[in-house]
Amino acid sequence: MSTNDKLAEAVDVLQELGLKEYEAKCFVGLTRLSTGTAKQLSEITDVPRTRVYDAIRVLEAQGLVEIQHSSPQQFRAVPLDEATDTLRDQYQNRVDHLRSALEDVESVDDDEEEIVQEVWTLSGKTAISNRTEDLVEGADEEVVLVVGDESLLTDELLALLRDVSQEVDLLVGAVSETVEARVTRAAPSATTFVSGLDWLHGAKGDGEIAIGRLLLVDRSKFLVSSIVAKTGDEKAIFGSGFGNGLIVLARRLMAQGLVANRDPSKHVSD
Repeated sequence: MSTNDKLAEAVDVLQELGLKEYEAKCFVGLTRLSTGTAKQLSEITDVPRTRVYDAIRVLEAQGLVEIQHSSPQQFRAVPLDEATDTLRDQYQNRVDHLRSALEDVESVDDDEEEIVQEVWTLSGKTAISNRTEDLVEGADEEVVLVVGDESLLTDELLALLRDVSQEVDLLVGAVSETVEARVTRAAPSATTFVSGLDWLHGAKGDGEIAIGRLLLVDRSKFLVSSIVAKTGDEKAIFGSGFGNGLIVLARRLMAQGLVANRDPSKHVSD
């Protein structure tokens, strides 16, 4: 990636975080200078000089830029660590505000009986990882996870497994002994095994779809994801409800590779 591409990417990300185009360009420009004047900034960013002052005022108000009131005025970006912390805090504040606002919105649903069985779809690794985290953290009795694609065994997932309560049975299957060893090191209390589901390994040819993760929580909630080998895109289906046929199938599939006395299908009658 060229320097220009990296600069353009940084501008795009800053805009996604809430800055306007000229503000983002001026901030990125200042990260390339120890200090700079409006004229210098205009020359390296293609932001009209008269608009540089407006952008700088906004950046200063957000704690991203410092101004020296000399003649001409000098500007400089705050240190990168400080800037990223500031932007992170601002973004988190927006997310918190959004959550608070949505929680206060009145529901328009009529009172209905609780849905016992349901199946939903999810797309994207971030959304699926977040759902996985919610399910694991909400477990009361048992978590059975089979990792079908090594790329999904991230540091975040390993930390999640490590923090599972000692009161919850944790069983983790892997596609290889190497992956199993990583899980064992991160979560020593887990019962680990190399999965007997050979089709989890999946061919990696163009267009092939492999199983990403299989998760069964408290024998009542189930998530299975698939990964497109060529793009790495992940999609999942999520089911809940004790009598759900998907849950029954999950128990039987995930039993392969487990020792008999830890087989999740043995805990209840299907």
